[in-house]
Amino acid sequence: MLQQDYLMRMIMQLIQGIRKSMRRAVDEKDPEAAADMLEATVGEATELDGAVLLSLSPESIASVVQISGTEPRVVEYICRTLMLEADYLRDAGKAEKAALREQQARALGDAYGVDLSGLTLTDEEFEEFFEQTAVR
Repeated sequence: MLQQDYLMRMIMQLIQGIRKSMRRAVDEKDPEAAADMLEATVGEATELDGAVLLSLSPESIASVVQISGTEPRVVEYICRTLMLEADYLRDAGKAEKAALREQQARALGDAYGVDLSGLTLTDEEFEEFFEQTAVR
């Protein structure tokens, strides 16, 4: 029961952070600030220093998350969060950083068996994904 509560708290933190960032990106048309919000959200979800974690190479980020004991069921959300951040960074004209976030997401996905191939989601599809998977 305690583990389930912890898991749901982590997932809800991610969902809330993503929704806030979507509002920032869409309503306020500030994709760079939205990307920053997602970085903070990833840090909270992994209970690691987000800035330090996201400064690592793609291979290293996967290793650190595995060693940290981050709940494996939360990792798919983290991968999708990083992919969304990459989209925001591209929109903000930060292609190099966007490529890094996408590589980090894919490395993390590979390490945990999360299929991110062909992942391009609209805001509505992101909402639908989180509504469907939060129930699991």
